[in-house]
Amino acid sequence: MNITEILFWFLSALALTGALMMVTGKNPVYSVLWLIVVFFAISGHYILLNAQFLAIVNLIVYAGAIMVLFLFVIMLMNLNADNEPQKNKWLKFAGLIAGGSLLLILVGALRQSDALRTQALQTGGEIGLIHHLGKVLFTDYVLPFELTSILFLSAIVGAVVIGKKGD
Repeated sequence: MNITEILFWFLSALALTGALMMVTGKNPVYSVLWLIVVFFAISGHYILLNAQFLAIVNLIVYAGAIMVLFLFVIMLMNLNADNEPQKNKWLKFAGLIAGGSLLLILVGALRQSDALRTQALQTGGEIGLIHHLGKVLFTDYVLPFELTSILFLSAIVGAVVIGKKGD
């Protein structure tokens, strides 16, 4: 076993443990902290896949910005067990069906993983580097990229209009 395999299995175990602790945790603040551990493990997987840009973006955007927002929202809310509504059996059944559907989708995706792995190995292993990501983004996906930037710009303008106090 080489160091890459050891790191892969360690990061996988860390991600699975963090995800289980996040889902089964009773305290929402601890659940958010476990989600941050999962994001760090996923960033480690990105580094093992030679996708350093995605690893850094994952850490900055998800583990940094969004998780801080989640923590602020959770801490600002008054989460008491006394005023929490009880979940009925139909809601639990719907959650079970949704989780089972997700499991079936994951199993279906993993069945095709060997073919995708050999396809990725044949391309030279430089798929995740920023040079290739920028080249594909600005040649093949330039229209969706620009439409997304217009969508973000309109969202910013909308937030400024809503946040502006009436004169």
